[in-house]
Amino acid sequence: MEPVRIAAAGLAGTLFPPARGGAPLVVTHLEAEEGAALLAQPGLPPCALLCAAADWDRDLSPWPAPRAFRGGADFGGGAAAHLSALRALTAAAEAALPAPPARRCVAGYSLDGLFALWAVFQTADWDRAASVSGSLWYDGFAAYLEKAALPRVPERVYFSLGDREAQTKNARLARVEQCTAEAERLLARTGAETVFEHNAGGHFADVPARMARALRWLLR
Repeated sequence: MEPVRIAAAGLAGTLFPPARGGAPLVVTHLEAEEGAALLAQPGLPPCALLCAAADWDRDLSPWPAPRAFRGGADFGGGAAAHLSALRALTAAAEAALPAPPARRCVAGYSLDGLFALWAVFQTADWDRAASVSGSLWYDGFAAYLEKAALPRVPERVYFSLGDREAQTKNARLARVEQCTAEAERLLARTGAETVFEHNAGGHFADVPARMARALRWLLR
């Protein structure tokens, strides 16, 4: 089926309907072209994919923090407002599907992987989640996870990193391996089924293939 433009609460996105009704819905912030490349990966279980728009540094950061790279923008901490709009967009996407989805999943790459995990602690909307090369080094996030309460325990949570991601001279980003391992252990203790996998390479390698690997595990 052809992709469909969806809008609600001032937020727009692209919905890729599933081949059959009732398939799981995966919500992410990939660009539409990246979403199409993800769905073209081999062995992907049937799913609907919603690619929502976002100002990444503002909308996907849970609270303000200094920029990660010289010349970049500071993180705006607008995730709460964005999540409210995203919930409305997700409801609009579900209304456009031929049948209600079997489950609702949130999945993201990089800063969107941070947002996906954070979103699981905000609402009971999400059955499953994936943080792929997630920015779990984010200032204060490890401490937040230790104190935060889940609205409900997700069925499954997937984590992954490139095996060279922690090998950086940026001291903040170098914490990503430790922070991801700690997050996986914390979610496992809640009773969620979890896994932490490593991919070859650094942070920006093979994004569609890495996301597909996450969805194969998440949706199986």
